[in-house]
Amino acid sequence: MLKKLSIVAFAAALVAAPLPVLAQSKKDSVVMAMALEPPGLDPTIAAAAAIAEVTLYNIYETLTKINEDGSVSPLLAESWTASADLKTYTFKLRKGVKFQNGEVFDSAAVKFSFERNAIATSTNKDKSLFQAFEKVDAPDADTVVISVKYSEPNLPFLLGQASGSIVEPKSAGTNGTQPVGTGPYQLGAWAKGSSITLNKWADYRNAAAIKLSKVTIRFISDPAAQTAALLSGDVDAFPRVAAARAIGQFKADPRFNVMVGGSRAKTIVGINERKKPLDDVRVRRAILAAIDRKAMIDGAADGFGTPIGSFYVPGALGYVDTTGINPYDPEKAKKLLAEAGVTTPLELSLKLPPPSYARLGGEILAAQLAKVGIIAKIENVEWAQWLSQVFAGNGPHNFDLTIVSHVEPIDLVKITEPDYYLGYNNEAFNALYKQIVATPDEAGRAKLLGDAQRMLATDAVAGFLYQPQLITITNKKLKGVWKDIPQYENDFSTWSWE
Repeated sequence: MLKKLSIVAFAAALVAAPLPVLAQSKKDSVVMAMALEPPGLDPTIAAAAAIAEVTLYNIYETLTKINEDGSVSPLLAESWTASADLKTYTFKLRKGVKFQNGEVFDSAAVKFSFERNAIATSTNKDKSLFQAFEKVDAPDADTVVISVKYSEPNLPFLLGQASGSIVEPKSAGTNGTQPVGTGPYQLGAWAKGSSITLNKWADYRNAAAIKLSKVTIRFISDPAAQTAALLSGDVDAFPRVAAARAIGQFKADPRFNVMVGGSRAKTIVGINERKKPLDDVRVRRAILAAIDRKAMIDGAADGFGTPIGSFYVPGALGYVDTTGINPYDPEKAKKLLAEAGVTTPLELSLKLPPPSYARLGGEILAAQLAKVGIIAKIENVEWAQWLSQVFAGNGPHNFDLTIVSHVEPIDLVKITEPDYYLGYNNEAFNALYKQIVATPDEAGRAKLLGDAQRMLATDAVAGFLYQPQLITITNKKLKGVWKDIPQYENDFSTWSWE
């Protein structure tokens, strides 16, 4: 009897216990998915956007932070000032910051990072920016002064990109596989070909504000598998998902939040102008005249794109519509090839990286080119092969045509780089770009930027296709995921469950 009474009393005590004792704690982990696996985890030595999608603002931090609306706010720098000519910037650094290996963050680390990005052997995707620094001074531990060779009104924005990540000097050489930063997350595990796990760093300076203790990032390249992973609940969020054909199904399902956002990306047909007959502007114009942009957007991006005619997108300062300079006109394409003395069929290689927009777009492009006498021989390559064979600054640039989406928001300077994969080396354009960056007033820059866009379109530097509209699908209860994408990133410090 006593035993029975004690059990009843224990049960009564449980019922009377305060609710927080029995309540489940709020979910603090998330499973996100990406289409591509990064080739490494150091964004300062490679161009792949997938590196930034994992590491930027999570493992590594930058002096400034680019927000969803494209504005710039302080991060490792508490504040900054610029000289009247926009050639000298002084950054005041945040105090009390540590790297994940225990080393102190200070101006020496910033100086090391930026000078490392500028050396001759650097493979930083924005190497030209850091080489434009006249000098980087560290007058004291909390101050960095950057002197630029020309006026650069966008410097605070540019330094918020992954290429400007601040690395700890002792660990810099192994960051590709053992990343060390100042951010709120550390690498937990990397199952190659499958997933990456990030764990909240307990010693982060503002750890209490970070709501997710664990983030698992899965790699799912196939569009059908992406849709299935979301519908099954195996994945909580998929930024930039290739689920356009299933978007209606997700919108009708109350479990999901569907966001269609803008980007500053530019999807193009890259043309290797180092090779004959592609060095002839008439041949490049023929290629552009053979391309039906609308059919490309409908077939490769399921209609989620805005046509562009230059290496620039709507919404950017000084944008002008240049799609009318090289309109779709197959008959004109044939005439241009004949004028250039090209005997058809002309065989060209078409190397395609893994994203579905490239593979699907490549099939559409090949069919369109065939109608004007150009045979595009498709070669599907893995991302690492594409980077080394097509894009790498030191060559071999072993391609004729390719399709890729350039996701960086302010990268017109790339066209001026002599080793850039397109091979467009035009002194007139380079001089115009120098004039742009030397013009501090916004209205003057906007006009010159319009001139630059028209020059690139007239010279048919590439087959400019479209500005992608990006789809992000998340669990309805997951908050803080971005709709608009000024640059490719996933800032997990803003994510939380309601």
